[in-house]
Amino acid sequence: MNSNHEMDPAHQVPDEVDEKTVRALGALSKALETTERARGHLYGFHQLTGTADFELGDAVRLLREAGHVEHAARVEKEIVGRNVIPGHWTFQIIEAYNATYYQPFAAVERDIVDEVAGGRDHLLEARLKTVRRTPHHPDHTAVPPSS
Repeated sequence: MNSNHEMDPAHQVPDEVDEKTVRALGALSKALETTERARGHLYGFHQLTGTADFELGDAVRLLREAGHVEHAARVEKEIVGRNVIPGHWTFQIIEAYNATYYQPFAAVERDIVDEVAGGRDHLLEARLKTVRRTPHHPDHTAVPPSS
């Protein structure tokens, strides 16, 4: 192979894997990556909601200090520590999402990549990297430099 078509051996498409399969695995991987992003947004939601709840504690204290005891009591009773959906704090939403959707999805994707592609991830992306690299350019190498 010339240097423009060198490929990281860990990402070479096994002989028995056809182009449609490479594209299918790429679509499966992309769907999982999108799920990873959705999961990250859940963690952002969790952290922002928790931060807001602690900020409410400051608001309650400041309302009391300003003499608005009834308003402080209302915020403390009605909002601080409140469920975000019936019966759930945000950590419970994340736990349910992980157990019900994310973990099964990741396991199925891993099983299919292992069975169909011998465990080789990102075959489609590796092929794109090979095609889009500039020959002999030091920042377009097939693999990272060895240490």
